[in-house]
Amino acid sequence: MAGEVIYEVRNVSKRYGSVIALDGASLKLHAGEVVGLVGDNGAGKSTLVKVLSGAHRPDGGQIFLDGEEREWNSPREALEAGVETLYQDSGLAPHLTVSENVFLGREKLVPGILGKLGFLSKKEMAREAHADLERVGIAVPASNRSVSQLSGGQRQAVAIGRAVSWARKVIILDEPTNHLGARQAGEVLKVIRAAKAKGLGVIFISHTLPHVLEVTDRIVVMRLGRVVMDAPTSEFDGDRLIGVITGTIATIKVEGD
Repeated sequence: MAGEVIYEVRNVSKRYGSVIALDGASLKLHAGEVVGLVGDNGAGKSTLVKVLSGAHRPDGGQIFLDGEEREWNSPREALEAGVETLYQDSGLAPHLTVSENVFLGREKLVPGILGKLGFLSKKEMAREAHADLERVGIAVPASNRSVSQLSGGQRQAVAIGRAVSWARKVIILDEPTNHLGARQAGEVLKVIRAAKAKGLGVIFISHTLPHVLEVTDRIVVMRLGRVVMDAPTSEFDGDRLIGVITGTIATIKVEGD
């Protein structure tokens, strides 16, 4: 069962010149819930993600984290408050090891004078990275293995695992299964389930509708900058979801409680 509402945007609007990207969009996310965010190109999903992640400030509307109204001035502010975002480009450095990628930007230094000189505690990072990834169900042969040696699915799983291991409240995943084969995508969906089990709120953006139907608890459909339907995943099948996205099926918006 999902917990309390952990993250919420209310009546958010965003305009780029004469283009209205968001037009009073609202979304709720509960702790321990996976919400699918879907819509055609230009529906407003990417803009909403940028507002949620702190990359863009909305022109209007409100953002709440744990019931407290917030204003993000940068992605770093959202990150420090517990909101992790993984875009389509996983952001992994292929020349670094798995553990170095897990701790990228948050490196551990050895104690004492060597740490002050910038020497990294590679053994400790490798041990912790392996434990963190294992905890969210990622089987990487060795945390000191170069990312360039991993398959596409393993790389994406490591990127999500890194985000899950560091996330404290919310994780936003933008097309995490894009361009992956069935087995590799399955690895990524397994990590999403692990994030849910950890009690995180997960927003899953994807054009791969079978994955959305498989792993989400609720689906939010956007069209032309608006949320046109917000309902439990059990109310959709593939045909109905496509119909709501394209507008060939009438929508009844159901607010997530």
